[in-house]
Amino acid sequence: MSAKAISEQTGKEFLYKYICTSAAVQNRFHYANATAETDWVRLAQDHPWLLTERLVVKPDQLIKRRGKLGLVGINLDLQGVQEWLKTRMMKETTVGKAKGVLKNFLIEPFVPHPQEEEFYVCIYATREGDQVLFHHEGGVEVGDVDAKAERLMVAVNEKLSEDQVTEQLLTHVPEDKKQVLASFIVGLFNLYEDLYFTYLEINPIVVTKDGVYVLDMAAKIDATADYICKAKWGDVEFPPPFGREAYPEEAYIADLDAKSGASLKLTLLNPQGRIWTMVAGGGASVVYSDTICDLGGVDELANYGEYSGAPSEQQTYDYAKTILSLMTREKHPQGKVLIIGGSIANFTNVAATFKGIVRAIKDYQGPLKEHEVTIFVRRGGPNYQEGLRVMGEVGKTTGIPIHVFGTETHMTAIVGMALGHKPIPNQPPMDAHTANFLLNASNSAATPATTRTASFSEARTSNDVTPAKKSKAGLPAARATTLFRKQTKAIVWGMQTRAVQGMLDFDYVCSRDEPSVAAMVYPFTGDHKQKFYWGHKEILTPVYKSMDDAMKKHPEVDVLISFASLRSAFDSTMEAMQHPQIHTIAIIAEGIPEAQTRKIIKMADEKGVTIIGPATVGGIKPGCFKIGNTGGMLDNILASKLYRPGSVAYVSRSGGMSNELNNIVSRTTDGVYEGVAIGGDRYPGSTFMDHVLRYQDTPGVKMIIMLGEIGGSEEYKICQGIREGRITKPVVCWCIGTCATMFTSEVQFGHAGACANQASETAVAKNQALRDAGAYVPKSFDELDDVVKSVYDELVANGTIIPAQEVPPPTVPMDYSWARELGLIRKPASFMTSICDERGQELIYAGMPITEIFKEEMGLGGVLGLLWFQRRLPRYACKFIEMCLMVTADHGPAVSGAHNTIVCARAGKDLISSLTSGLLTIGDRFGGALDAAAKQFSKAFDSGMLPMEFVNKMKKDGKLIMGIGHRVKSINNPDMRVQILKDYVKQNFPSSVMLDYALDVEKITTSKKPNLILNVDGFIGVAFVDLLRTCGGFTRDEADEFVEIGALNGIFVLGRSMGFIGHYLDQKRLKQGLYRHPWDDISYVLPEHMSM
Repeated sequence: MSAKAISEQTGKEFLYKYICTSAAVQNRFHYANATAETDWVRLAQDHPWLLTERLVVKPDQLIKRRGKLGLVGINLDLQGVQEWLKTRMMKETTVGKAKGVLKNFLIEPFVPHPQEEEFYVCIYATREGDQVLFHHEGGVEVGDVDAKAERLMVAVNEKLSEDQVTEQLLTHVPEDKKQVLASFIVGLFNLYEDLYFTYLEINPIVVTKDGVYVLDMAAKIDATADYICKAKWGDVEFPPPFGREAYPEEAYIADLDAKSGASLKLTLLNPQGRIWTMVAGGGASVVYSDTICDLGGVDELANYGEYSGAPSEQQTYDYAKTILSLMTREKHPQGKVLIIGGSIANFTNVAATFKGIVRAIKDYQGPLKEHEVTIFVRRGGPNYQEGLRVMGEVGKTTGIPIHVFGTETHMTAIVGMALGHKPIPNQPPMDAHTANFLLNASNSAATPATTRTASFSEARTSNDVTPAKKSKAGLPAARATTLFRKQTKAIVWGMQTRAVQGMLDFDYVCSRDEPSVAAMVYPFTGDHKQKFYWGHKEILTPVYKSMDDAMKKHPEVDVLISFASLRSAFDSTMEAMQHPQIHTIAIIAEGIPEAQTRKIIKMADEKGVTIIGPATVGGIKPGCFKIGNTGGMLDNILASKLYRPGSVAYVSRSGGMSNELNNIVSRTTDGVYEGVAIGGDRYPGSTFMDHVLRYQDTPGVKMIIMLGEIGGSEEYKICQGIREGRITKPVVCWCIGTCATMFTSEVQFGHAGACANQASETAVAKNQALRDAGAYVPKSFDELDDVVKSVYDELVANGTIIPAQEVPPPTVPMDYSWARELGLIRKPASFMTSICDERGQELIYAGMPITEIFKEEMGLGGVLGLLWFQRRLPRYACKFIEMCLMVTADHGPAVSGAHNTIVCARAGKDLISSLTSGLLTIGDRFGGALDAAAKQFSKAFDSGMLPMEFVNKMKKDGKLIMGIGHRVKSINNPDMRVQILKDYVKQNFPSSVMLDYALDVEKITTSKKPNLILNVDGFIGVAFVDLLRTCGGFTRDEADEFVEIGALNGIFVLGRSMGFIGHYLDQKRLKQGLYRHPWDDISYVLPEHMSM
């Protein structure tokens, strides 16, 4: 959501910090906050003025008309404030229909003044600009300011001047106050713009000879502008509406939402209620709440919320477990119901998101059964059959009653079942996957004939496009009646390959001659080609770094589909509108600040460009063109018959609900002619009326559906159009959000624009107005499909619509990745791995989540045990591994590996090259003796040879004993590394028979020569054999296999890599030049001169 109310204290803090005006603003930062926990002595120390001035105290909890409600204490000293608060602090109070507890108060200096010094000022945003309201009589008795106040509209991109304020707003203000007020109002307006306010009201503002006093203030800011205003806003707290508590679970979900690209919302209405919802989609969540309230469940509705935008399995799990935790805290005598609903998803993998919900249900199966919870599920979209199957299975395995339904069931039918108003039908078995729509049902492999492109009730014409009318000079450019045709070409901004492939598959089943996507723009790479499928063939689509290049090379393009992020969508859209060839732009991003959206709208109006969005999935014109992910995957395109045009056009705000309309229309009529989701923001780029008038002027459209919602007043233009005869085709309308009038406190629904600021903006008022104007309005969304069918049947009966014969579409091969997701195919994997899995929410080492590894402080040795040996090794083994790495880390610059690394580093090579140079020297002669020593000693020991027999046999065979001997160390000058390891092994290993055997061999070899000691390589090799054989984690065969495959040499390689990297960094830090070996250290032995 965008416009969010802030506390009065926060609003005044912004004003005092950032207003720029010549007017003297008094009492800056003179405010204090009081709660039940306030330390009054400390408060007075922090705000000394509390002890010297008369005071005003009032609740700061988004309560309107506090003065009339007797909630303002005036002209008190600090003791009086405390006495006044004693009777009100933490007391329940009723404000309108809302009951809430007073817990947060604002204390400010009292400003004595006569009534004539009070004024009223308000600034609020509209689609066209910002309205400034001013009235020369402010205060508690200001009355109906809408009717009385002077108004000044500041259009988008225009500035407010003091002269304008003086001439148009201050006509009834005394002369001596005009200059001060004009300067203050201009400063206030600039502050309002700079800090992205959407509403700012001061009543009263008091002007005395000393300056300006801001007494009472109410404000909302555009929360989506956080990334722009963070430096000035800081961390803003948005208090809940009065009458609703702020629950920690709401804050937890809000935090998840902020960290996710998906949308996660939760509002607790009645935690003791028996009806809980977990709904996918901003529009669908409102529809389910409406239906619950329509069927009498308003007092038992526990929550409002939604999840959408393809959340991950982990995010869905976190969301679901929060709701399940809340609903299983208190029992209800009638048991409880959980409605897991949703419209037909456009791009969310339903089965994937349901995995998270299923995990949560399994975790909470005990409490769910104890609280007698019954679950009702209805969902559609990609892989929904698999999702429903998994959901049904968990019901059987846990014993929780779970009833599942798919797209064959009306979206809100499960609400009637859950509330006992409808019987629960026995469900027929569902398809296990969605592939049945993708396969050609006929035995012929040939592609069917081209499908029709005209409407069911319209003869085909050679050209179905109405070009944009040329506008007269100085007037905004006129928009085209037809946005999309069979030849439409688009550029896609953003590397959205899945969406582009979906568009191309749609083009193919619509029998288009060419793909609709001409090119892509992606500023973060160079120009290149991207591979896609066109039916069975692979094609290359150009990707450009620059939008200018893309436009110049593809002059036939007139549509831009922008997947730019909320931060870059504004700039990329404004850039696109500089190209006259672009007539339509779809902006998918959600969360674009409203001020930026209004600038986009203004330029679009000037240039005759149609904007679809922001915050939309797009739109679709069956048989011609679809935007991005609209209509879902190919199975839904075919199921809803979106590959050919019907006779019904619709316009909706919600993307998910537009797909639900596709389903409703395909089941009740001859299909969709065109459908557009204008987006859920307060100011969509194009309006309901824009599209309804296009449909009115399109011969192929015979009836129109409009799905409006609470908030705004655009639906009233449809009423006016019907009454004035501009709209003559039958219009079926429904505005969602009827439940809002039944709630005791304000609820901000999933869409930014879904909030009524006055009675006329409620869904109930709009539905009645549309009904009165002559539109077809059902009693509820539950009956929408019945009304659509009855209107369609009437048009068929009177001959307006003549249904045509169905023509099968061409078949499109299923993508390999999706077929695998559905379990339709299997293929041997190119790689197998058993040590690590990075695919889930959390990295897993040999079955152990990374968080557990850190929680149990397993250390590097523990991680190495998991990744190398697939075992959770005992602590002494992990410690031993770490000690081995420490003692093998380095042995000075003279050894061959370090020498090579240094030479390579001094030759100017990079880290990887230098490290590799050193590692390549490791072998039997340098560092690679761990495996060989382990093998030789193990073989001798296992065969029963005595140490002396082993030494004699190796001498007889002319072989060196690996791990025996050192160039520097000897029995008289022992290697302390070996001594450290030996002490540890003797103290901690359960058995060290192999080590004891090697030490016996050492006694024999050192008796012959003092430096034939058991060196560090040999020690680690034999000690590791003891570890593998005696730690209890391996069979004898497994232990021998690890030695055989070279695991032990890995210890030296890993340890010594640390030293080699150290030598590389050391040489770079010392700025050492190219190494050349000195001549005097080389013995030149050349053959004598030989003559012929």
